[in-house]
Amino acid sequence: MPPDFRGKVGLVTGVGRVGQIGEAVARGLGRAGAQLVIADRNAAALAERAKELAAEGLEVHAAAGDLTTPDAARGAVAAARERFGGLDVVVNVAGGLVNYGPVLDLKPERLELELAINIKTTFYVSQAAIPALRARGGGAIVNFASVTVLKPQPLMAAYSAAKAAVAGLTRALARELVDDRIRVNAVAPGTMKTADNLAQMKDPNVHWVELDELVAAVLYLGSDEARAVSGQILPVTGGDV
Repeated sequence: MPPDFRGKVGLVTGVGRVGQIGEAVARGLGRAGAQLVIADRNAAALAERAKELAAEGLEVHAAAGDLTTPDAARGAVAAARERFGGLDVVVNVAGGLVNYGPVLDLKPERLELELAINIKTTFYVSQAAIPALRARGGGAIVNFASVTVLKPQPLMAAYSAAKAAVAGLTRALARELVDDRIRVNAVAPGTMKTADNLAQMKDPNVHWVELDELVAAVLYLGSDEARAVSGQILPVTGGDV
């Protein structure tokens, strides 16, 4: 049985694309009983995901905006408070790998993009969410690091650096917010079986992690079942570390 999120309000970022992690996490959290606010910079795609989730009978509100900016992050949190009366769980999925290649070939603007979509989104959404979580007497933030933080890979320097920053932020916030009863953890996924990865990766020896396996880990960290767990980076790799 998945954890019970009835009576909880969850914010999930990075929910624009079909067959990707954000969509899977939002669906899993909603099916577990949470009222949902979903966020993404692609307003049209986000509206489609909201329509699909609502068709399942889930309570969902879409908050479109560029989460690399503080205003959009605050707007997503405000939507949760205005629409559903508060916020209990934040899942910072927004981010991803955009630079693959030798570090000497990395252009400054590409490094800025990698850092922005991974660490800026996580920082600003977490920052905006803290007052709302405090108002509920505590809550949970689940961030997305990567297995590259634990097992560095060549040709992924910018992504590894960005996700290492997410891991560092996770641990720092966990210490800072302990008296507020706000738990902060991160998952470190391996190679996920997403629509994009299936289309791009043709290596028959890839050790895939299924989306439902990752969702189960996220729901655990966001739930009351993990009430004594904070400051942890949880590998979700099927043992491939």
